[in-house]
Amino acid sequence: MIDPSVVKVHLRVDHDDEDALIEGYTEAAISAFETWTNRTLVAPDGSLPDPVGSALIMTKAIKQGALLLIGHWYSSRETVVIGTITSELPMATNALWKPHRWVNV
Repeated sequence: MIDPSVVKVHLRVDHDDEDALIEGYTEAAISAFETWTNRTLVAPDGSLPDPVGSALIMTKAIKQGALLLIGHWYSSRETVVIGTITSELPMATNALWKPHRWVNV
């Protein structure tokens, strides 16, 4: 859904050694969006199902949020960094994705 070459440019990766890792992070980021928002993503060139339900075409904001999350995972491969002051990273991904949350009432 996100072209691997776009992800590699975002990560500043110019080799093929970690393509499988990057693909895994990309798939996980899309899955995280769908889980967090309770939505089903459709590729930008795809068509929405009938009825639409919770389906959503990927927007630039959704893609950017995914790229930020992939970049975070790529540069910080562990859940804890030792030897520094610890703090939670601010996640701009939430700001980009929050407007798309689907809540059943």
